[in-house]
Amino acid sequence: MRKVVIVGPPPVQVLDVTGPLEVFSNAPEYEIQLANPGPERALQTNRGVMLADATPIADVHGPIDTLVIAGGPGAESGSYDPNFIAWISKVARESRRVASICSGAFLLAEAGLLNGKQAVTHWNFCDRLAKEYPKVVVRPEPIYLRDGSIYTSAGITAGIDLSLALVEEDHGHETALKIARFLVMFLVRPGGQAQYSHMLSHQAVTSQPLRELQVWMLQHLREDLTVESLAERIGMSARHFTRVCLRETGMNPGQFVDRMRVEAAQQIIDSSSRGLKEVADTCGFKSADAMRRTFLRVLGVTPAEYAKRFKSTLARGGSLLNCNVLNCCNHVVASAHCEL
Repeated sequence: MRKVVIVGPPPVQVLDVTGPLEVFSNAPEYEIQLANPGPERALQTNRGVMLADATPIADVHGPIDTLVIAGGPGAESGSYDPNFIAWISKVARESRRVASICSGAFLLAEAGLLNGKQAVTHWNFCDRLAKEYPKVVVRPEPIYLRDGSIYTSAGITAGIDLSLALVEEDHGHETALKIARFLVMFLVRPGGQAQYSHMLSHQAVTSQPLRELQVWMLQHLREDLTVESLAERIGMSARHFTRVCLRETGMNPGQFVDRMRVEAAQQIIDSSSRGLKEVADTCGFKSADAMRRTFLRVLGVTPAEYAKRFKSTLARGGSLLNCNVLNCCNHVVASAHCEL
C-alpha cells in the first residue's frame, strides 16, 4: 500500500483537501491519511467545515509515499509555524514525492524544497511567490508541473488534475480515466495546458449579444463564420460588429474565429487520438494545411508539434513547462455555457 498524507496550514481550502482525497480514495493500493499541523484531530477549512479524523503530524508514523500540502488562507497568510515547516522539510526528504495544491506551494518554498526548481501556484499568487522566494522558478500558466520529485499545481480544481496525473503515473492512463469518469470530469487534462485560456481572459464582455454569439460559435465552428454572417446573426452591420469585437475582445472578427478554432482543436488533440485531418474538419478549418498555418500564426507551433510537446507529458515523466498553451471548452455545450 502506498501511503498518501494530505495536510495543510488551517484554514485550508476545502477542495484542496477533498479533491485529492476523492481521487486517491477511488484508486487502488493507497492508504490515505488526513493530517493536521496542530494537536487537534480535526482540520479547519476556509468554509467553516471541520474535517474530522485528522491525525496530528506528531502522530504520523511510517514511510510516506506521497506528501500532499494543501493551500488556502493559512498558506496565503505569510506566517507559518516553524515546527510545521521543519516537519515538511524532514518528511519530504523521506517521501517518494511531494505535491502542493494551489497556494500550498508557499509552504514548500518556505521549507526550501522549491529552491532552483520550477513551480506553479494559483495564477493570482504567482507574482507574489516569485517575489517572496526568488530562488523559485515560477511558471505562471501550467495547471500543474513536475520538477524531479516535486509536483506543484495551480488553483483549487487543478489539484484534482494533478492527483489524477499521479494516479496515472502509478497505475496507468486507464485507471486515471476511469476515476475521472466516475467524478464526472470531462477528461484528464495534461499539465502543460494553461490555467485559463486566451478566450476566457476576454469573457468580461459587456455586450450580451456578443456573449451569446461566443456560445453559438463554439457549437457551429464548421460553418462559414464570415464577418458578415456573424454580424447579421446579432443584428449589426459588419463595420459596427468589427468595432464591437475589437473593443470587447481585443481581436478583430477574423482573429476571434481563428482563436476559437485553434483552442477547440487543442482540446480535441489533448483528449483524443483523432488524426489532424479529422480535427481540422471538426473545428471548421478548410484543410489540415489551413489548420497548420493558423496554429503557426496563433501559437507559433504546428498542430503536430503541439501534439508532440503537450500530450501526456507527465505520463512520460518529463517536466511540464508552459509554452503559451491555450485551453477552451470546445464542443462541450454545458461547459461553454458556464464559461463563455
